[in-house]
Amino acid sequence: MTPVPDPVPATTPRRVALVHDWLTGMRGGEKVLEAICELFPDATRFALLHIPGAVSGTIEARPVRTSFIQRLPGSHRYYRSLLPLFPAAVEQFDLDDFDLVISTSHCAAKSVVPPGRTPHLCYCFTPMRYAWDQFDAYFGPDRVGAAASRMFRWGLSAMARWDVATAGRVSRYVAISQYVAARIRRYYNRGASVVYPPVDTALFRPSGKPPGASLLIVSALVPYKRVDLAIRACALAGAPLRIVGRGPELARLRETAGPSVEFLGSLSDEQVRTAYQDAAAVLLPGIEDFGIVPVEAQACGRPVIALAEGGACETVIDGSTGILVAEPTDTAFAAAIDRVRRVRFDATAIRQHAVRFSRERFHAAFKQQVDQVLSVPIERGAQ
Repeated sequence: MTPVPDPVPATTPRRVALVHDWLTGMRGGEKVLEAICELFPDATRFALLHIPGAVSGTIEARPVRTSFIQRLPGSHRYYRSLLPLFPAAVEQFDLDDFDLVISTSHCAAKSVVPPGRTPHLCYCFTPMRYAWDQFDAYFGPDRVGAAASRMFRWGLSAMARWDVATAGRVSRYVAISQYVAARIRRYYNRGASVVYPPVDTALFRPSGKPPGASLLIVSALVPYKRVDLAIRACALAGAPLRIVGRGPELARLRETAGPSVEFLGSLSDEQVRTAYQDAAAVLLPGIEDFGIVPVEAQACGRPVIALAEGGACETVIDGSTGILVAEPTDTAFAAAIDRVRRVRFDATAIRQHAVRFSRERFHAAFKQQVDQVLSVPIERGAQ
């Protein structure tokens, strides 16, 4: 187990608010929030929506204050369809009693309204993907139909305007990668420091056993992850594929997958670790803002085959800890799979690279960012 860090010193304000978009499962963003909760165990948690028991005990150690979204019928299942209501919901959080606001945001959390003299540090997973550069992946005509796509485009254009208009509510942006820092500059015209997310390198470790024959994907099954591309590439390469995860794309992916594709559903962290250890390599066919999965896989000593865009370029060393694929095509990924079968990767060297992203390193770097935001006068919209 990774040791729990000492809480931040007493000089740090005691009344801390942690604002997250929604708490419906333990994905990458929630693992980051968990690590921040270890630094601020007494902080008050806020989220648009919370499904009790869906996240770790560390996050739920304190009550979670939710928005009116929580009380809407069916919101636990269809909260993504309630996106137009998120601005009103997040702006109604009352933060007047807090000395420090920390938001962990990929959607609306960064737009909370802090008191005038209270610093607001946003740990930004990404500016809102669907409102900016990935609309078609979520709401294109081939996904939702032409009429619905036009309606969503109108609504998300308004959401994008709100997103940029509220960017000045943040005192300091901290990005999860250089890739995301560039997106923050592009869409918000703001600078951002970079602190890579934490990976539990104590839990995710090599087994000492040789790899198996199957490729592996660990992912939410949503459009931008491009799991369909991986399925086709493995079919071309004649390689078995195992898929860990659930999501709205599950039914469609099952229809296209052949008998050599195995859907494992949601697994515990220990089961995911075993899946990494048994894999020949882990596939990352989509563009990730950072990508915790590739680092977890490398912590287990397994190489990663990733698209040479986004955060993977900061976590995978081509030819050493994996293969970076230049084009998002079936044939390019199939060729990379064939290459992995021929190359003998050094599991120890792969593991050593992954330790650079440890939980301890994250705690130290994030503490430093908090100290910095507390040491400068509040000036919204500048950094």
